[in-house]
Amino acid sequence: MQKRHRFAAVALGVVALAAGCGEEDDYENEARPPTPIVVSASIGEDRVSVSPRRFGAGPITLIVANQTESAQELRLETDEIQGSQAGIERKTGPISPGETASLKANLREGTYRVGVDGNGIDEAALDVGKSRESAQDQLLQP
Repeated sequence: MQKRHRFAAVALGVVALAAGCGEEDDYENEARPPTPIVVSASIGEDRVSVSPRRFGAGPITLIVANQTESAQELRLETDEIQGSQAGIERKTGPISPGETASLKANLREGTYRVGVDGNGIDEAALDVGKSRESAQDQLLQP
């Protein structure tokens, strides 16, 4: 009786193993996006400053400090009219005086404006070049 149970268990294991060996689907692995970079910005009484102002396309985290005496909302938007692709516009919430905020965006090649609404504060420009290198083979990436 025990031989039958062993045989049944082995036969069941072979069937399960064979079922897991189906056809392999070939697919192309998509490369990971570039590693995100940090771009710093500050809102001063007369202008917005950004560093670095030139970098390659890909994901960024924009960290901004409000150095004015009133709350500000920072705006990041494409600087193109009737471009071939839809533009982007991202805004922070109100940033209190002396505080910081951040926003994330995935920027493609082009020119962007970084500014605040009203208050006579001049905008900064970002020049985004060709895409940065993929993070495909880099360890410990998000």
